[in-house]
Amino acid sequence: MTASGTPTTADELRGAGLRVTAARVALLDTVRAGGHLDAEAVAAGVRERVGRISLPAVYDALHALTAAGLVRRIEPPGSPARYEGRVGDNHHHLVCRSCGAVADVDCAVGHAPCLTASDDRGFAIDEAEVIYWGLCPGCSTTSSS
Repeated sequence: MTASGTPTTADELRGAGLRVTAARVALLDTVRAGGHLDAEAVAAGVRERVGRISLPAVYDALHALTAAGLVRRIEPPGSPARYEGRVGDNHHHLVCRSCGAVADVDCAVGHAPCLTASDDRGFAIDEAEVIYWGLCPGCSTTSSS
């Protein structure tokens, strides 16, 4: 814990039952600081913080952190998997069809409206994933000129 009583990254890893390593701390910090990063970008960020790390080690750590609920994996069709540190809420994503930029967007109406399907077919739904597609401001300006 920090002096202010907030948990450190190491505390969060321990709380999730994961071994604390410099690479895992750096990886979690990189994902949280970086938005929606693919594994290559995560690896680059970890290397800046701790030096050498292999891409397979990054994938293994991302899998463990995702399974522990500390990182969220999103997979926009046609794009590599991306990882983000915003977990535990029902937010969705905006994806630019041109440059691939990804941005978070909160649910449009009320609390977790997407969890009520028109026909749940007997499923106990606990999560919904919505991706809004379009052009980001930079790409829409370029295409309209």
